[in-house]
Order: sequence, then structure tokens, then C-alpha cells
Amino acid sequence: MTRLHAPGFPEEPIRARARTGEAAAFPYWSEYGRAVFGAEPGDDLLDRMRLAPPIFMPQRLEKLIELGREPTYADVELATAIGGLPSRLPVYVSALGSTEVAGSVLGLAVIRQAARLGVPLVIGENVASMDGYRDTETAAGLLLRIKTYLAELRDGYGGIVVQQSTEDADSEVWNLVYSDPAVADLLDSGRLAFELKAGQGAKPGLGGMTVLDPADAARVAGRYVLDTTIGPGAALLRSGCPGTFTEEILGQQVRLMRNNYPRARVWVKLPPVRDVRAAAHTAWAAGADSVTVDGGEAGTGWAPLVFLRQVGLPLAECLRRLGPPPSCVLVSGRMWEGARAVKCLALGATAVGLGRAALVAADEDPENGLVSLVECLAFEMRMLISALGKYTPDRLGPEDIWDPEGGWAPDVGSDPEGGPPGAGSGPDAGRGRGAGS
Repeated sequence: MTRLHAPGFPEEPIRARARTGEAAAFPYWSEYGRAVFGAEPGDDLLDRMRLAPPIFMPQRLEKLIELGREPTYADVELATAIGGLPSRLPVYVSALGSTEVAGSVLGLAVIRQAARLGVPLVIGENVASMDGYRDTETAAGLLLRIKTYLAELRDGYGGIVVQQSTEDADSEVWNLVYSDPAVADLLDSGRLAFELKAGQGAKPGLGGMTVLDPADAARVAGRYVLDTTIGPGAALLRSGCPGTFTEEILGQQVRLMRNNYPRARVWVKLPPVRDVRAAAHTAWAAGADSVTVDGGEAGTGWAPLVFLRQVGLPLAECLRRLGPPPSCVLVSGRMWEGARAVKCLALGATAVGLGRAALVAADEDPENGLVSLVECLAFEMRMLISALGKYTPDRLGPEDIWDPEGGWAPDVGSDPEGGPPGAGSGPDAGRGRGAGS
């Protein structure tokens, strides 16, 4: 029989759906546990923006007077507070949850190296619900991940952030962590935070997803939605609940977190949604120490292909809608090198998160891959920030960005800092930005 052709039409994806049905909505199921998934590269505004140094640099003059010599990029100080947690760099490791990759030896390698770097680590949702709270022989339970991090932690920097999903709340995960003597040092040193997850970059509007074999699926039947449509064989799709939010519900949950866990920092994670500004300001008004925004480019876990390709605002648009944040905002989405990170800091972020990059780096070298990646990132950030005539990340601003679409960069006018005329030349002119404390 002659094979039909459809020139100019997406013939192969259609044929794949005809062959496999609902399974074609996801990456090929055999890749689960061997790949990390996020949005495919596209027309990314952050990538098209350029950093724009000035020639007149009053802050460099300030630094010269302070040091008594000409400053260099080595004088840039990157240590900062990230949602109230002390960090050596404006970098954190994004949420790694209950996927097979995150719970493997590779996931533990990321945890160890994050602690050595002195940067905060987010332990994602559904870990206790899937792998248990206490240490087990077969899975990286929640407490094992915390202990792995603590074993490498030094010098007062870093911290653990524990995310909680709807299913985790049923297991009272935050109560278990908050009352556990093994976590007392984190509480005493102000290095524990709880993160309320309202969504994620890879699949905004959906809950967490993993692939399970029948035995593991049987353990969690009744707690999660289980679907057999993802591929041949016995693999099942496990889906969590996304949760239901209104402004009142979100604000009340943040207030309850502050009341019930007064010694822990309160974080809120938002997906790349059209009302990101209203959601972030609701969280801040209720007392959140930090709001994390995943851009549509973010993701490490299992997600439907259509979500990776077509759902969620790009990170640049999320930052534009947020405007100058009154407190700490953290962002993630295809972070791995210095320019993208510095652009986000200039547009209002306090720090950037590493997800897929952290896992790939640790896969390359389980002992030092993430450390080497972050050291290179920090080196680039110091050079870029110094080239802009500034010496701490919180003094960056939108005047340091050239936006080809004209939606960000102010009119340079005659201001020596490159800001709008009359805006002033001080480091915080027009910013309204918190330091994350």
C-alpha cells in the first residue's frame, strides 16, 4: 500500500499519536529516569537581551575610594540572603522532588555538592509521600536527603527548603520536619524554610507527575491519580493534585505557615501564570519571606509535551509583570551561565535556581561537577557585574539591560547611571527591591 504524504503538515507527530494514543502526550516512557525534561529552546527574550555597561561608573569610584586602589571583578561580593537563608552566591538548587532521577545516587550527589557550595537546596514535593520520611534501604527518603545535605554543610551558609504538596499535607510533612531533632541545627541557625507550592514551570496548572511500576503504584493507590495510558508495558503515570487557590486561600495558608512554624522561613512557589503579580503580592502581604517564580522554560520532571511547548509565560514576561519586587523573588528557567543569571538579577530577582543544569553537571562528575559548574557561573557573574560598574548583585537594575523590544530598558537620557532622567543615580533609585532578609 502506498504511504500517504502530507507536505508541510506535522505528519510524524500525527502518526505517533495514531500508533500510541494518549501515550504520545508525553516523552517516550522509556526515557523516564534517564532524562530531565523542560521547555525546548525557542525565541527567548532573555537570551536576546544584552547587558549594557556604561562608561561613567560612580559606584566604581565609590569602590576605588573604599579600597584605596582600582577595583577589579575579584572585588565583587556575591554572598547574599535568599529568602532569609544565608548563601555564598545568589544561586540555589531548584526543587528536586519524587522523580526517579532526583531520588537516585545522582540526586544525592547534587545534594552533597549544594551543601559544599553553601547554597540553599529545595527538596521538592511528594518525597515523603512516595519514598517515606525516614531513611529506607531502597529510596532516598526525605530525612535521608536532609541528613546528606547536613553532613556536608559548613561555615554558616546554605539551608534546606522543604516543599509540601496536597498529598504531603495529608502526611503532615512540615510537622514531622519541624519537630525532628535531626533538623534542630538548621532551625537554630535560621537555615530552614518551608515552601508552599502553588505550581511549577514545566506544567502550570497540573500537579507533580512520575512514572511508577505496578508495585510502587499499588503502594500509593488512593492517594494519587494513576493512569495506564503513558506507554506499553506495565508503567503507570502517577499524578498529584495541583491544589486550589484564591487570593484568600493563598494568603491564609501563608499566615498559617508563619503562625505554625515561627522559626522557619516561609517561601511560596508560583508557576508562570498570567496573574503572577497578584499572586506574588498576596504572598508577600501575608508575610512570605520569598516568592519563587518558575518561568515557562523551567522544569526537570516528567511533563506532557504540549505543556513544555505551549503553556506558561516566559520568564522575562513574568519578571516584567512582577515589576520592582518589594521583597525577595527567586527565578528559574534554563539557568546555567552568567549572562542569563545577571540579566535576571538586573530585572529584579534576588537569586536564580539551577534545576536541569545541576543534575547534568552532577551526572558528568558526581563528586565535583555541580561545584565546578557553579564556580564557573560565579566567575562569569563577577566579571559581568564588575563590567557594569557594580560590586554586589542587589545594586543591579534595569538600566543595565538593553531590551530589543523596548519593554524594559529606561530612556538613558542624561543620567550617569543610564537610568531615566530625574530618577537619581543612587543604587536603589526606582527599584523598590528587597534584599531577601
